[in-house]
Amino acid sequence: MTQVTERGTSLPTAPRAGVRRRSPAAAACVVGGAVAAGLGLGFLAVLVIVLWISSPYPDSGPGGALHLAAGLWLLAHGTELVRYDTLSGVPAPVGMTPLLLVALPVLLVRRAARLGSAAEEEDEEVLPAGAVFSAVLCGYLAVGAVATVYAAGGPMSADPISAAWHIPLVAVLAAAGGVWGARGRPLGPLPSWLPGGVRRAIVRPRYALALRAGAGGALVLLGGGALVVGASLAWHGAEVQASFLSLTGVWSGRFAVLLLALTLIPNAMVWGAAYALGPGFALGADVTAGPLGFPGAPGLPRFPLLAALPSEGPGTPLTWAVAVVPVVAGLAVGWFAVRRAREVSYGETALTAALGSVVCGLAMTGLAAASAGPLGSRRLAEFGPVWWATGAAALAWTAVLAVPVAVAVHAWRNRPAMGPGALDGLDALDADADADADGAVGDGWHDSGVREVRWAAMRKAAGALIPEIGVAVPPAVAEVPEAPAVPEVRVRVRRAVTVVSGLDLDPGLLAGKSAEPVLPLAPPVVGARVLARRKPPPA
Repeated sequence: MTQVTERGTSLPTAPRAGVRRRSPAAAACVVGGAVAAGLGLGFLAVLVIVLWISSPYPDSGPGGALHLAAGLWLLAHGTELVRYDTLSGVPAPVGMTPLLLVALPVLLVRRAARLGSAAEEEDEEVLPAGAVFSAVLCGYLAVGAVATVYAAGGPMSADPISAAWHIPLVAVLAAAGGVWGARGRPLGPLPSWLPGGVRRAIVRPRYALALRAGAGGALVLLGGGALVVGASLAWHGAEVQASFLSLTGVWSGRFAVLLLALTLIPNAMVWGAAYALGPGFALGADVTAGPLGFPGAPGLPRFPLLAALPSEGPGTPLTWAVAVVPVVAGLAVGWFAVRRAREVSYGETALTAALGSVVCGLAMTGLAAASAGPLGSRRLAEFGPVWWATGAAALAWTAVLAVPVAVAVHAWRNRPAMGPGALDGLDALDADADADADGAVGDGWHDSGVREVRWAAMRKAAGALIPEIGVAVPPAVAEVPEAPAVPEVRVRVRRAVTVVSGLDLDPGLLAGKSAEPVLPLAPPVVGARVLARRKPPPA
């Protein structure tokens, strides 16, 4: 047997079982998630160290300041901290999260996910969206676990159970938003196991409109809450200034108080929205501040934002005026829930507005839950709005107002182009034409001067509705040199259908799109009468 050997490119061999190919892109995403967590920790550490250095009476060393920075980073994720060094000796929980601090980890994680999803070079390995999401999440959660263990040795340690679900929750939402922004839907198309009707219902435009309407209503409520808080701060300006100056006398302490007040401004906006909605917000056990009255809370700590609380006693017309905020929010939801398409029914518009109210209620429920929390034990165990009451009030206010407003706006946008007077005039002309066709004489049609006025009105109405009306003539008829006498032909234009002697013409002839010869029917025509009539489209 002759053996023939040939040198050339060797064939690729199958990879051995159990050996996995490493992905540099996945490792880079893990590092990106860890760097995002490290940047947030570093920013807070630098801020706390600067305040510790500038403080004339520091109560701990640099190690305590770093432990406090780790605790603040965990608090920015919603983790509940526990303060053991209290006057009573009872551990006091601190669970009110400054919402402005939440923006720091959210933006960093989102940026890491976007950078991991975007391919910088053409030959760079592009990971699936799920792999990028998981890799960034792993790197971030690893640093979060280390920070939780490190903060346990400081003045405020983190509750392990609270940290176990708050940190992953914030990281998952932020990473999903980053991947979504870079590549679109992070979880791919809808699963095939869903019924076809459900999948078609989900992709309908009503859900995008409902989301936009609900977000608009929530933004109006937050803006109204900011106005309520700002007006209250201006009204109690002397008390706010006295509270700010009495907390500390050094510039570093006042700067720290100012930073804390700024980070709590989003919380105050949510509290103001809850106050305008009616349920109000809790200021300790069995104490609620609302527009109907405020019994007072003597055990409150001195703080500039708390000095702007309403006066004690029953509500006044000034406090009742905050009801304008949810009214405007309901109008906004109804306005944004209307589609401009004419084929949308009134029921579809009302359903979209109702779904927008649900979205607004859910958004306010989440914001109320995130802005509230304990500031201590006993009387300070409850602080902030009640999440379920705030969400239910937002849903009720917006649903009652948004649905009728959306239906009214839908009817106004889809109103007929011509006014009712013009339609009545055309109906009268149509009635006269019907009477003439039946052998009766129209009332006053042939009077002196009336016929010219009516012809002018008909030409004006026909020109506004259909600029050029024509009747197709077959080629055979067009070649006849002498056509027979044209009998009286009555042409009635109703919407897009033209009837001539009982024959339906192609609506394309009205727009001049037909290739056949066309004879214009511009008045006057001998032996023919043209009548244009427009009725409003059915709802």
